[in-house]
Amino acid sequence: MAQAQQGSKVKIDYRGLLEDGTVFDSTFESDLADDDCGCDDEQCESGDCSEDDCGCGGHAAGPMELTIGDHALFSQIDDALVGMAPGETKKVIIPAADAFGEYDPEKVFDVPRSDMPADLQPEVGDELVLTNEDDEELGVCVVEVKPDSVTFDSNHPLAGEDLTFEVTLVEIL
Repeated sequence: MAQAQQGSKVKIDYRGLLEDGTVFDSTFESDLADDDCGCDDEQCESGDCSEDDCGCGGHAAGPMELTIGDHALFSQIDDALVGMAPGETKKVIIPAADAFGEYDPEKVFDVPRSDMPADLQPEVGDELVLTNEDDEELGVCVVEVKPDSVTFDSNHPLAGEDLTFEVTLVEIL
């Protein structure tokens, strides 16, 4: 039976899980049906969903095509795929440090309301992009709104999380 090698183009199915069992990304339609990202089913199925917290991960259900070694996901997944045969499943655990990094409390900061546009009415949970005077952009999440300032968190939403991927090699192309 054929086995996947470095450089092989393959189709895989996967499910990304947090330690508590929460699915954060998946190619399985059954996992995507429960998303609450505000995208309609057509957007998620077409891959037009752009919400970072969407259960669909911004892609349509169904196997993902990738070339082993191109790091379309994490390098540990590429490594696990090498030597797999179609139909085989492996579990890959990626420590937080190798995934989206450890949670860094120094990436949580306050911005005075006077430094923000007057029409901006942020709410806890809003995801925004801040731009500094050098036009550098920083993705943030609003974590607290106070009368005179807003607290932002610029950590990735999955920072500090160990990730588990259940990966099935569907086909070698």
